Amino acid sequence: MKEVYLNSLDIPSISRFAVGFDRMFNDLSRTAGTLNGTNYPPYNIIKSAENTYTIEIAVAGFEESEMDVEVKEGELIVKGEKQSKEETEVEYLHQGIANRNFVRTFALAENVEVQGASVKNGVLAITVEHIVPESAKPKKIAITFQK
Repeated sequence: MKEVYLNSLDIPSISRFAVGFDRMFNDLSRTAGTLNGTNYPPYNIIKSAENTYTIEIAVAGFEESEMDVEVKEGELIVKGEKQSKEETEVEYLHQGIANRNFVRTFALAENVEVQGASVKNGVLAITVEHIVPESAKPKKIAITFQK
């Protein structure tokens, strides 16, 4: 039997055969677009509870005024912009902590809301929660018996 490997997902060709999945394909395309080749800054995604997650991002050396967190069109966007080196008067003998700007984007699923963000010990922690709407929760249906 010949094995077939799928190296890329051709969403337009799949969508010709899948009716009503437009939104899912759009979400997959958006998610694929957020994948960038850099791994800076490093981050963790932790499942803290049933529907709660924490995204931890290493932001050592960044000050409060140099960071920005926003939610826009279903994406969580974290930015860090360091002052230019001309503005600082520090002479480094060795610089092992990266002082470069970054933009880290995370695609958020439907009904995921950002609850807050805080920095402790050089780690930015962003808490997000998947809020299940009442319409998606299981419902008990009353059964009526007729005589």
